[in-house]
Amino acid sequence: MVEVKVARLGLDSTSNSYVVILQEKEGERLLPIWIGQPEAESIVMEMNHIQPPRPLTHDLCKRLIVGMGASLAGVHITRVQDNTYFAELQLQRGDDRFQIDARPSDSIAIALRLAAPIFAQESLLTAFAVDDGEEHGASEDASFLAPDTARPDERDLSAEQLKSHLEKLRPEDFGKFNP
Repeated sequence: MVEVKVARLGLDSTSNSYVVILQEKEGERLLPIWIGQPEAESIVMEMNHIQPPRPLTHDLCKRLIVGMGASLAGVHITRVQDNTYFAELQLQRGDDRFQIDARPSDSIAIALRLAAPIFAQESLLTAFAVDDGEEHGASEDASFLAPDTARPDERDLSAEQLKSHLEKLRPEDFGKFNP
């Protein structure tokens, strides 16, 4: 396992999906993972220290872990199977260690809230070309954003723009659940 950090978060315009870019902490290799909008927003909110008026699911997970006297020793992104990434939360309580199966996007959002390290299986890391500080390995037309960038015409949001957008959301904006 190799320790990674959240390098960027962006929108892949070819698939209209969000991509979190993990970069090895002591190197250049990357791991792009396509994630959903709610997880992307949760990650950006935590990276920009935006506090929602009510706790989000990832905030609740943090409170549950801490409230049970446990700590998050780390997140392990273990494998990809059929284009689906798998991760585990490594919880520690006293001498007991628990592995909880979780989606990488949720795991990353929780790890950021608990300042826990994130690790990826070395075989998942790939060398991507880096051009002017922006990764283009996921898609040549992907628009990637760092937490402090603001280019609304490319659907990137600053912290203030994201906060404003989230404050205006209504329950009906999320659509209906269709199993």
